Amino acid sequence: MSETVKVVECPRDAWQGLEEIIPTDLKARYLLGQMADSEDVMREFMADLPAGAAPEIVGIVVNEQGVERSLATPGVTTIGYPYSISAYFRRANANMSRGESRALVESLRKATKASGHDLVVYISMAFGNPYEEPWGAEIVEDTLIWLKDVGVRTVSLADTVGTATPEQVGSLYRDVRDCVAGVELGVHLHGRPEGAAQKILAAYDAGCRRFDGALTGLGGCPFAGDDLVGNIATETILSALAARGADCGVREDALAPAIAMSHEIRAKYSHARVM
Repeated sequence: MSETVKVVECPRDAWQGLEEIIPTDLKARYLLGQMADSEDVMREFMADLPAGAAPEIVGIVVNEQGVERSLATPGVTTIGYPYSISAYFRRANANMSRGESRALVESLRKATKASGHDLVVYISMAFGNPYEEPWGAEIVEDTLIWLKDVGVRTVSLADTVGTATPEQVGSLYRDVRDCVAGVELGVHLHGRPEGAAQKILAAYDAGCRRFDGALTGLGGCPFAGDDLVGNIATETILSALAARGADCGVREDALAPAIAMSHEIRAKYSHARVM
């Protein structure tokens, strides 16, 4: 029997680093098949959604203003927040101290509980950092335990700069998975295209059943310092998991129009490389 896994498409992560603004209607069509216009995109997306469809839509936030926008946007079911365990990255990416970031997570938990939204927290730099800051599985474990105590029930471990090897991905996941029983623990991995499938399979073999990706591998993290490092392509995730007999509930041929649109977006709105 095949085992069910969850694959999460991350268009905001794919689009946020593009040099040109993508038209709102193109973003909405992409979802059916940078986010200053998130509300408009969701409005068009929800209007064209097939009857009976109820997708999980994650609104990523980095501050209180983003929280208010996401909670007020029809269609958003889940609020996502990137919590960095690297002090340098946290300051560079969100201009927050550890205490301020933790306070925002606690505020998010209260707000989403009151509004009926779900909450997912991404642990940025979960697999290490390039800044010579302290890191270890025990730091990730302490963060996971704190998040569980706060009431967060979905967490993704992020390889933010894409430097983790498949062995490191599998090792960390095995080391921390048992400390948060009852929490859905996923991965949000970046990397070079040639090593992407191996990272996904390492996480899967360690017990992971939730994977983030972006069609064609568009986007990633500007802090990686390597133009070839980006999001792992959703189609790579699907093919790798299919090789393990996992059921993602997605027909790869049905993604063809969206993949073509992703290539169009890359060609028209960035000077980025084709991965």
